[in-house]
Amino acid sequence: MITQHTVTVNGMRLAYKVSGPPNGDPLLLLPALGECAGDWAPVREVLDRERRVYAVDLRGHGRSDRPGEYSLELMRDDVLGLLDALGLDRVDLVGHSMGGVVAHLVAQARPWQVVRLVLEDAPAPLPREARAPVRPEGELPFDWEMVLAVRAGLDRPDPAWLAGLGRITAPTLVVAGGPTSHVPRESIAELVRRIPGARLHTIPAGHLIHATAPREFNAVLTEFLGDPRTPERPGVR
Repeated sequence: MITQHTVTVNGMRLAYKVSGPPNGDPLLLLPALGECAGDWAPVREVLDRERRVYAVDLRGHGRSDRPGEYSLELMRDDVLGLLDALGLDRVDLVGHSMGGVVAHLVAQARPWQVVRLVLEDAPAPLPREARAPVRPEGELPFDWEMVLAVRAGLDRPDPAWLAGLGRITAPTLVVAGGPTSHVPRESIAELVRRIPGARLHTIPAGHLIHATAPREFNAVLTEFLGDPRTPERPGVR
């Protein structure tokens, strides 16, 4: 059963969904720009069989607040606040695209807290050519101002983020979407090169790997995460 929750962190309401056994090892899922916790539905049924799965609506998305102040650093701090509020001392962390950037910023900030890290078709924090996004018509499930702010951060990332990848201590799996993804292969390769011991697995499904190829993604992910019933990792609520 999936349950909906909110918690107040950094003065704003952050929404998240929880499923899986209460004593299961915690797994935190961070979605891509413009996506919400429900985006993980194609793979969640497998992931939460033995794990306690938390899927987050990052600030400006879904049921979380739209405070009007946005950056990747603030999203990182929101995730850290969520971990503190829920008492999650050690987690496996999975992030897709923008969520992958937030995930590696979390792993840089608190390397001791991330047990394993999975970055799904996420770019390395390298400068890129800025392209003005076009706002979709109608009501959006996210704040458009958030898109503009986050895109600016992705186009011109803090140089410290690239250097900080070397501080990550969690075993890291980088899952690439192959030649049809818009994320440059050179960017993916730099991410793998910079994170100590990171390994690369390519699923040629394009950028939306877990939605387009859920079986392949789940197989790779569950093999990497291993047996969730490890005695050295205490269960959490």
